[in-house]
Amino acid sequence: MEEKAATPIRHGYTTGSCATATAKAALMALITQEEQTGVRIRIPIGEEVYFQLESCEHSLNFAVAAVIKDGGDDPDATHGARIEASVSWLEEPGIVLDGGIGVGRVTKPGLPVEVGEAAINPVPRKMIREAVQGVLEVFEQSHRGVKVVISVPSGEEIAKKTLNGRLGIIGGISILGTRGTVVPFSTAAYKASVAQAIRVAERCGCDHIVLSTGGRTEKYGMDMYPDLPEEAFVEMGDFVGFALTMCKRQGIRKVTLVGMMGKFSKVAEGVMMVHSKSSSVNFQFLADVAAQVGADEDTVQQILEANTASQVGDMMAASGHLAYFERMCELCCQESMKQVQGGMEIETAIITMKADLLGRVSMTAEGGATS
Repeated sequence: MEEKAATPIRHGYTTGSCATATAKAALMALITQEEQTGVRIRIPIGEEVYFQLESCEHSLNFAVAAVIKDGGDDPDATHGARIEASVSWLEEPGIVLDGGIGVGRVTKPGLPVEVGEAAINPVPRKMIREAVQGVLEVFEQSHRGVKVVISVPSGEEIAKKTLNGRLGIIGGISILGTRGTVVPFSTAAYKASVAQAIRVAERCGCDHIVLSTGGRTEKYGMDMYPDLPEEAFVEMGDFVGFALTMCKRQGIRKVTLVGMMGKFSKVAEGVMMVHSKSSSVNFQFLADVAAQVGADEDTVQQILEANTASQVGDMMAASGHLAYFERMCELCCQESMKQVQGGMEIETAIITMKADLLGRVSMTAEGGATS
């Protein structure tokens, strides 16, 4: 039987590329007074790509063009969004770039865009300006000034699915992208949001950050530390090592890790990227830890035959082996301390799926642990 040929993974394009394409098309329509149906732009990785326009309208002094964002085979929250650019002439030479409806505005320090500015990141800003300048030069209009406004009509609703609110980006999404393309199944975008969240927290005065693996664990962390500001809580997802390293770079004094047995059983063993596709649960390790805290042979054997780390946790909790979870937390702290090479206090809390505490340990940079 012949094997099927692998289907090529289809790349998509960033909001920054979409915004650049619409700005270029709108300006061409304004200058030529002709409707544009598509436009080519050069993206940061050096490729020239073609965008089919969804719409293009113009008058003597104003033009607007739109595309529908295509996320390729790894669609994110902005996949299918309408990205628009409107352009108009200014009395003075130069290019003025701003965000309109659905593009967020920065209200907190620590982001690559200054407070008060539209959330259009540096690379897309550069792309848009260069594309606009290029059109002006081709049509010998460099002496004229142009105002470009990027809008995303559904941006405010889309932003509710992102970390923008926590980052202090209010009113819509961010216009992002460093390559110009969206790499399918890439972790870069999520890691970037984690790094931004940690920078914002530090700039807002936080020296204690609570890193959680998801929404349920974050809520538990908020209940643990009700007096900490919202910025102090960061969903790191599977990127434990990356998030810890970012905290160390920002000079954070204390980090609290909140998670469940599945992911934290890996951290306890020194695995700092805990996605299921990157690493699997080591039941031999879990059994060895159980033996260390006095579990009998039958329990150790049951752990070796378990299907999930969560099942192991339920088993140990039901049999009253609470020392097991204290040891797991202690190991998480030790491995996390190795990751950052000391210099901060690290606390670990492991909870159940029902948000009940299984274990909690704090360790100082000097190696002292407290339960």
